[in-house]
Amino acid sequence: MSMQSGRRVGVAFVGMGGAVATTAIAGIEMIKTGSNRLDGLPLAGLSVAGMADYKDLVFGGWDLNDDDLAQAAAGHGVLTRQDIENGAQVLKGIKPWPAVGSAKFCKNIEGGNRIVAADHREAVSVIANDLRRFRIESDLDEVVVVNLASTERWPDLSAPVLNSSAAFEKGLDASDESISPAMLYAYAAIKSGVPYANFTPSFAADVPALLELARELNVPVAGKDGKTGQTMMKTVLAPALKARALHVDGWFSTNILGNRDGLALNDKDSLQSKLNTKGTVLDSILGYPVEDHLVHIHYYRPRGDDKEAWDNIDVTGFLGQRMQIKVNFLCKDSILAAPLVIEIARVLDLAKKRGDGGVQEQLSTFFKAPMVKNGHGPEHAFGKQETMLLDWLGVN
Repeated sequence: MSMQSGRRVGVAFVGMGGAVATTAIAGIEMIKTGSNRLDGLPLAGLSVAGMADYKDLVFGGWDLNDDDLAQAAAGHGVLTRQDIENGAQVLKGIKPWPAVGSAKFCKNIEGGNRIVAADHREAVSVIANDLRRFRIESDLDEVVVVNLASTERWPDLSAPVLNSSAAFEKGLDASDESISPAMLYAYAAIKSGVPYANFTPSFAADVPALLELARELNVPVAGKDGKTGQTMMKTVLAPALKARALHVDGWFSTNILGNRDGLALNDKDSLQSKLNTKGTVLDSILGYPVEDHLVHIHYYRPRGDDKEAWDNIDVTGFLGQRMQIKVNFLCKDSILAAPLVIEIARVLDLAKKRGDGGVQEQLSTFFKAPMVKNGHGPEHAFGKQETMLLDWLGVN
């Protein structure tokens, strides 16, 4: 476990009642009550000065559904009833704060637990006040915001309002429709000096206007789209195929999942956002375009959170001989995602403590579409990404 810092760090989740957030919170609460099971937490074995301990994390957040977290967790079916009774009992007492929602940006997710705001400015003010209240009431040294909300459709990225911080401010005044709920949360966090991570494929702190603001105010930001199952395997396998000079002729990927994320992705606009982030990794690792790189995601309700990712890879080797690789990853989506979210929050808090603002590129290993500082292409190869993080942490 990391060195004790004794600093209380609040993690505010957008989408607090979702499967990933409830799994993350339950896991940490079970650690607090004496479980020493740190399986699946990538940084658990490292000793890094100043990094918050798992036991010093405190949780809050927003959700359109106002079920308490125990009800929400039971509905997702990731945690057993025994998990919820043993150590995660605290979930019964936690209800999400009212959230910002927009049917224009995410069609299939509804809920009555909404922020009642006349306009964008008022919504931002409510979010900022929630963060302030969380800090005071929970006696926190720092707060981090992590977006785990359902995937939004991609906005019109050419809209002037998204391309400079001055234009974004005017867009807030005018309640410009190009500004999505995810951007309102990101803006409120950055303006509050609170580090922000986007674990979804939605556009948020990565629009130029908010990147500019994060740089100006020296607030750490990271994202986007958590790299948990299929894409993680791609970024491990593709560098090995390149190193062995095995030419990738085609890569066929399909996914079935039945959780709330899957339901959101049943909307074609939200689905396209996800496909956009999943489809970019191979060409940059291999150094050539894989023309037949197909990615399919299907909402299949009976599967719940137990996602199945299936890959067929066609390769050509010595003497033009053709071969195939098949990978079938039967994942528990939230069990893979929750520990990454926890580690992202700890690293962002450490970045703030170190005075390291703007894009936190060292977190690339956790994302399908990593944000970068200076406009160069992102690093996707898993081994190189891990080295970047360990170097930044100072443990390499």
